[in-house]
Amino acid sequence: MERTKLLEVREIFLNFGGHRALSDVTCHVCDGEILGLIGPNGAGKTCLLNCVTMFYKPHLGQVFFQGKDITRYRTHQIADLGIARTFQNIELFSGLTVLENLMVGRHIRMKAGAAACSLYFGRARTEEIRHREVVEDIIDLLEMEAIRNKKVGSLPYGQRKRVDLGRALAMEPKLLLLDEPLAGMNVEEKEDMVRFVMDVHELKKTSIILVEHDMGVVMDLVHRLVVLDFGVKIADGPPARIKQDEGVIKAYLGSSAA
Repeated sequence: MERTKLLEVREIFLNFGGHRALSDVTCHVCDGEILGLIGPNGAGKTCLLNCVTMFYKPHLGQVFFQGKDITRYRTHQIADLGIARTFQNIELFSGLTVLENLMVGRHIRMKAGAAACSLYFGRARTEEIRHREVVEDIIDLLEMEAIRNKKVGSLPYGQRKRVDLGRALAMEPKLLLLDEPLAGMNVEEKEDMVRFVMDVHELKKTSIILVEHDMGVVMDLVHRLVVLDFGVKIADGPPARIKQDEGVIKAYLGSSAA
């Protein structure tokens, strides 16, 4: 049975001055799929994620989400549709606690006005309870109970990456973009993060785009791979086939991966 396409990127071009970061990139993510996005440093992987979230506006091409053209949307509108992301360089509020950072992720879902919130009555109180329930579920899922009230700036790197994932999940995304979630982690931290990503996919039925350099993890975790090199898509298919692709081996994987 063919899966429904959740996200479609069609013929995307992105330039920075005289440098072309993306050239005629077309790919898609199906509902319920984990898509791996791989390639050498500078291949355009993060640029593609930035075009999906409209942090960068593509010079040519279109992005569709659930069949709707979102190419002209603003970043907050993209988030409201149900696309969330983590960052290669952690972007958290270091002076706030873990709980407070997760609640920031609920901001896009908050509808009560300032007056209602100041009185903390009726709709505002009901909404606050709902937001706290979502955040408490994330704390349990990512095993952050012991650090929930700690300032994020005081946490070790691996735990901050976990908070970054939790804040993205607080938006209750339909599509989650993970930009190198394992970068800089030790073996134990990587094992935990992989387990959490699998739980998010299986328990919350979230579709995922994973940018990652750890090929052992990528090959085991994703359903399909898209490979970029110098801003051009050079391969698209299941991991077993991509692993044997001579163009991918030459550009990125190396002969040992074959």
